[in-house]
Amino acid sequence: GGRYVEKMMKKRLILAFLLLIGFSVQAQIFPGNPKRVLFIGNSITYAGRYVQIIEAYQRAKFPNQEIDIYNVGLPSETVSGLSEDGHASGRFPRPDLHERLARVLEQIKPDLVFATYGMNDGIYLPLDSARFLKFKEGICWMHDQVVFSGAKIIHITPSLYEEKPNENIGYGKVLDAYSHWLTQQKNWQVIDTHSALQKYLSTELKKDANFRISKDGVHPGDQGHWMMAKEILRYLGAKKISRMNSIEEMLGPMKDPKAFFDLVVERHNILKDSWLTQTGHKRPEMKKGLPLTEANVKAADLMKKIKEFTP
Repeated sequence: GGRYVEKMMKKRLILAFLLLIGFSVQAQIFPGNPKRVLFIGNSITYAGRYVQIIEAYQRAKFPNQEIDIYNVGLPSETVSGLSEDGHASGRFPRPDLHERLARVLEQIKPDLVFATYGMNDGIYLPLDSARFLKFKEGICWMHDQVVFSGAKIIHITPSLYEEKPNENIGYGKVLDAYSHWLTQQKNWQVIDTHSALQKYLSTELKKDANFRISKDGVHPGDQGHWMMAKEILRYLGAKKISRMNSIEEMLGPMKDPKAFFDLVVERHNILKDSWLTQTGHKRPEMKKGLPLTEANVKAADLMKKIKEFTP
């Protein structure tokens, strides 16, 4: 009997130890313990507020985790390769992820990629099977390229298109279809921000019939970005995030959450423009980023200040 008890105790100790290691390794929200996390997408990702909120959460809750977060979202971009006649008043066609993804993966070498496309991919026209096919092909191509590079990919469904009064294109339905298709892909990791925003919108419309997530129907405001970030963090296992109503509340007991967040944003934006310029793209009228060496010096300096907020 004694031997058996001893054996069981040993087993339990080993299990407890393994659990302990497991928890100490899980010192961040991103799955698989990545060192380099990349966000790609269009202008909504370039605006970056949802990414900055996720980054602020990571840096506040897991200050000892050395992790690099990259944002190379590019305004107007598609993964479908389509562009409408007279896009940007005829100044330039929509940029296409096919043109730059290889360079981005080669230069940044991410371990984990978050990708969100769809908003521009139906080029603001009614649902059409040929355009839908281009979107599906583009997404599958992107998925394969990322996996082939050795990284994991998590897809994020596109945000909402809010029709203007008297507008009958039905573009909202296009994004419903694109999002639904994404969520149906077997064995893919997909975060459905589209449905989360829809739920939020219908709740708010009951209180105020004129409520909108985005002023122009396309680009979510701060609250929309907050809802997107919450849905992504919830998917990644962030405890209690669903009940929180603001960035300040999320950053909790920190002495000056606003100052902390502002530093994360400032650093994020310097690196974002620098990496976009460094990796190259075909979209004119973009801010030219600092040379990478210069951007990295500034980023390191800001990181010191960021770390002063966390014990």
